[in-house]
Amino acid sequence: MINETVEEIQGMHSHSSSTIAVKATEALSELLDREYASVDEFELDLERNAGALRRANPSHASLHNAVWAVQRSVVDATETVDDAKELTREMIDRVVDDIETGKRRAAEQAAETFDDGETFMTHDFSSTVMSAVETAADEGNALTAYIKEARPRYIGRGTARMLADIEHVDPHLIVDNAMGHYLSECDRVVVGMDCIVNDTLYNRVGTFPLAATANHMDVPFVVVGSGAKVIEDEFVFENQYRAPEEVMLEPVEGITIENPSYDATPVELVDKLITDTGVHDM
Repeated sequence: MINETVEEIQGMHSHSSSTIAVKATEALSELLDREYASVDEFELDLERNAGALRRANPSHASLHNAVWAVQRSVVDATETVDDAKELTREMIDRVVDDIETGKRRAAEQAAETFDDGETFMTHDFSSTVMSAVETAADEGNALTAYIKEARPRYIGRGTARMLADIEHVDPHLIVDNAMGHYLSECDRVVVGMDCIVNDTLYNRVGTFPLAATANHMDVPFVVVGSGAKVIEDEFVFENQYRAPEEVMLEPVEGITIENPSYDATPVELVDKLITDTGVHDM
């Protein structure tokens, strides 16, 4: 389970950082079915596997925090293997519940900010933003959404398909470079986040130019996500670089293909941050 989860995280098969954090945390439950001769042996295995899960995607602060929270709470806290396993189970459940609760409350807070007849633009895929839009639409708000394709992986296409299934939402799928053309029709931009570390928002590549363009055109830029993704400790963000084949199927001699997964947006370009604790002006 742990090895499969590491491979899934490395392959970025899930686009939601909250989902990844939950999967990584729950993967640690595999250790509860293993036999250990001593509590030290259990703790060593916990540290080893927690480290492997964190290294699977060093860009995800929520994954880092979730797995580290389990490890930190269990190591050196008990005297028997059974007690260590029981505490590990409790911490896994608690951490997962905190993630899902924070995500749900952030979506609820964001849903309340949508107005009937509003037009917004979004980028990539955020399960929290999606939940907020669905809740707002279920409450009777008619919404128009402009969705960037999010090249080269076209994750935005999946977002558009999901929005098309929500009553009262009128989705428009646009190529990434058309954002400046359609921002003038939008009341605001609403995106999710991978994390905010100090004064920088890290999110799927393409977020920075969208924020900068929105700022230039005086279109409010709003970020939605669990407050657990706002990091104030020693976490160091590390970008990931995906396969060049996503950009160009056939390699060409003499061309270096760059394919970063995330970019860094100064928080000064963010107008509002919506988390489980409320709406915050930036």
